[in-house]
Amino acid sequence: MGDIAVVGIDCAFPGAAGVQAYWDLLMGGRSGIGRVPGQRWEARDFPAAGDSGGFLDDADVFDSDFFSITPREAAAMDPHQRLLLPCAWRALEDAGRAPGDLAGSGTGVFVGVMGGEWGRLTMSDLGRVTPLLGSGSSAGMAANRISYHFDLTGPSLAVDTACSSSLVAVHLAANALLAGECDTALAGGVNVVLSPSLGLVYGQLGLAAADGRCKPFSAEADGIGRSDGVGLVVLRRLADAVADGDRVYAVLRGSAVNQDGRSNGMIAPNRWSQERVLNAAYRRAGVGPAEVAFVEAHGTGTVLGDAIECAALGSVHGVPREAPCAIGSVKGNLGHTEGAAGIAGFIKTALALHHRIVPASLFAEHENSRLRLGERGLRLLKSPVRLPRGETLAGVSSFGMGGTNAHAVLATAPRAPRAARTRSHHAGAAGVFTVSADTPEALRRNLAAQADALAALPKGGAAALCRSSNRVKTGLPHRFALTARDTGELVAGLRRAVELRTPAPGEPHPVGDRPWGRPVVAFLFTGQGSEYPAMTAGLYRESPAYRSHFDAADAALATRLGHSLREAVLGDAVPPEGAGAPELVQPALFAVGYALARTLTDLGVVPAAVLGHSLGEYAAAVTAGVLTLDEAAGLVVRRARLTAALPSGGGMTAVAAGAEVLAPALAAEPDVVVAAVNGPADTVLSGPLDALARVGEELAGLGIRTRALTSPYAFHSARMAPVAAGLRAAAVHTAPAALPVASTRYGRMLRDEPMDAGYWAGQTEEPVLFDAALGALVRDIAPTHLIEIGPRPQLTRIAARAGSLGGAELLHPAPGPEGTGQDLAETVAALYRCGLDPVWEELYAPEHRVHEPLAPYVFSSAQRYWDRSPASAEPSTERRPQTPAVSRETPMREVSRETPNEEAGGDDPVLVAVVEAVTEVGGYPTERVVREARFHEDLGFDSVMIMQLKNRVEARLPRVGEVSVQQMLPALRSVGSLAAFLDGVIMARSA
Repeated sequence: MGDIAVVGIDCAFPGAAGVQAYWDLLMGGRSGIGRVPGQRWEARDFPAAGDSGGFLDDADVFDSDFFSITPREAAAMDPHQRLLLPCAWRALEDAGRAPGDLAGSGTGVFVGVMGGEWGRLTMSDLGRVTPLLGSGSSAGMAANRISYHFDLTGPSLAVDTACSSSLVAVHLAANALLAGECDTALAGGVNVVLSPSLGLVYGQLGLAAADGRCKPFSAEADGIGRSDGVGLVVLRRLADAVADGDRVYAVLRGSAVNQDGRSNGMIAPNRWSQERVLNAAYRRAGVGPAEVAFVEAHGTGTVLGDAIECAALGSVHGVPREAPCAIGSVKGNLGHTEGAAGIAGFIKTALALHHRIVPASLFAEHENSRLRLGERGLRLLKSPVRLPRGETLAGVSSFGMGGTNAHAVLATAPRAPRAARTRSHHAGAAGVFTVSADTPEALRRNLAAQADALAALPKGGAAALCRSSNRVKTGLPHRFALTARDTGELVAGLRRAVELRTPAPGEPHPVGDRPWGRPVVAFLFTGQGSEYPAMTAGLYRESPAYRSHFDAADAALATRLGHSLREAVLGDAVPPEGAGAPELVQPALFAVGYALARTLTDLGVVPAAVLGHSLGEYAAAVTAGVLTLDEAAGLVVRRARLTAALPSGGGMTAVAAGAEVLAPALAAEPDVVVAAVNGPADTVLSGPLDALARVGEELAGLGIRTRALTSPYAFHSARMAPVAAGLRAAAVHTAPAALPVASTRYGRMLRDEPMDAGYWAGQTEEPVLFDAALGALVRDIAPTHLIEIGPRPQLTRIAARAGSLGGAELLHPAPGPEGTGQDLAETVAALYRCGLDPVWEELYAPEHRVHEPLAPYVFSSAQRYWDRSPASAEPSTERRPQTPAVSRETPMREVSRETPNEEAGGDDPVLVAVVEAVTEVGGYPTERVVREARFHEDLGFDSVMIMQLKNRVEARLPRVGEVSVQQMLPALRSVGSLAAFLDGVIMARSA
């Protein structure tokens, strides 16, 4: 059998709500057994079933809004199904996967569930049967419910082999993975003790423990105590898990399932069958019994069951070996979780192998001497045992009441080599920590949970934690993102966010964390004048992606220059702004622009349009696909050399006035021309220095501010003619633009004009029409974000000064000499908050691409569904579920919490009728059905509910007559749109 990796776990057992709590309970040697809650049944009415057991504290809690399930459907759902949904979500998160990312995948779901008690309790009164009870009460739907709500299309089946159900589910899941039926599988089981009925059976069979506690292999053992529990593991083929860098808890080396056949009783255990299933599992795993260090036994604590199991274990494991085979059973801690018993033992074993310590077995201090464990080569674990270095093997047994037996062989995970930390480049690297949730209140709740969990960690770098959050915590509509370098900074930022999102008493929760679309991004490429010594050196040190793309540009330029620019650019060789050296500065600025743009596009920030200012147009053309890197590098080097050969005496002056105002002054100095129009009152002049001085004096006399730029050349003037001629002679190979280009040569969006040699020649000596080009881009593209691509902000400041932004937000991944990788991270974070789904991996160095566990998603506990009266010894006269107990304080997901209900429609009788029909079908409180509520996303309506809604609306609005579902479909966007449609139907039929 091939190896299967356990990569994710979630569980809830009595006294242990969560994986860490479960492990703490095991290591602490504690029990989860308590009194029967009055919600289940009155223990005094059923003395034969006992008054104690293992019960989940919040088995009735279910965040139905999160899963888009109406209150009425949630009330009809089997609690087994309600427990499984959040458990599946958290297990996938624990596996390092955002559950939403698996939507549409062939992920399999295999769930062990014993019996169908909910169906018997709710479907026995045939007059009360409803479609929701039909789907909600079927045990067979347990796995299907997960597949449906998570949109998983692989094998999906519920398994009922009684007490071995969940381990059999794991066995089937592993086989499906090995057969290629799925690449990821959720496997496990669930059990909720809904009534005392099975306890009464155990009592009549003499199998019920008087105190409700299982005491496996103990001299005090007197029977079974029943318990709740839910547990799921995420399984993948080991080779796939290792290749993807998954954290592996343990490895499933092999498993087997068999049946007692005709033995000494339908519900009696069979020693020989148990021996056979153990040996079969070891054969499939390719190991011998002597190699198995410990076995998590079925261990129910019944006299007969313990005796038969120990005889079988001794027969198989009592072979020559260095030490006896250790045994124990988690049922001493939890009780018998029946359909979830196998997964309880499986998870315990996986955690023991992961932590390399095996917990003691509760009640082992009074070992049953009649079991003759020592003689059989076995020893009962009376204290925790540390595992030696190297691989350790363990077995897990689970035996069904009807004779279906299962055994699994697990091994410690292979050691994963970790990349060495390169402190010089990556110490304290910045990352983006993300959290998402389904409502504003849920976001606040989960921010607080993450802050508390991270505060408990040792202080250290945050990059790997951030990367894990990007993989796991990014799939829900309300988004949060924070850049951080270390855990202290991260925790402080999370707690500030919680404070900001905590409303004052009586105030609604903030609603500003949800983007309603994706950002529309335009890149603005900076030209000459933005350079400075050591530009982008901080980003180069910290960003592997930027470093890679800068080096690629440097290599392309070096083939033309004959030398590398890297040290000169990242050191102090680049002169300050405008100080000359075009043969260095121009290629350097191109390399920076190219590298920044490629880094962002690798991160998933794909521009909707590009604009380049003067020299910046070369990198813009590469980004647009017009020029290749090599082609552009050749042009830039040619331009730089031609510029360096120009005679001195030229210069440039910035003027705070428009071209029309400047026209009279320029008419007297024909050698001075407009070189750039950056805004309505932001112009750059170019020409001979003496002529520029005279123009400056005249403008100063008119009260017009001027500023001489330090450029030694008169760019974008007739003095650039030699450069233009040299570029015009170049052989330029271009391709059609792959995305819109705002041309600063033409001052508009580029149409079919090629960016050939003639374009670059004209671009050199003609004015830069930045303001017009940006205006065209804003009108045509309507960007939400303008990102400046250059070593420091220049164009965004010009545009802001001119009022040319069109409401776009300004971002800069390299904001100047102090810029680092954190500025790049903040750019990505800002876009994520606005709806972008980045390619997060590109933000992190390889050594930070490791799985770091995070606190699981915290679901709302405000909604509770326990829709039956406690079981009674008296015959029931009312079996109909009670009205769903839904908290009215919980805001409905997806809908703005500030939207007034207008008293369920106010004076609009059609809207009132629709709201009433929705509340009746869905079971929502009236005040939560707002006009903007969407039927599928917000209200969880499916096709059956839509049919019920149609019938109720027609009954309430006779004037509508009969309307087909097909006619209604376009109007089923929201409650308000349906009301508007029906109002139109009434008006049309009344006309």
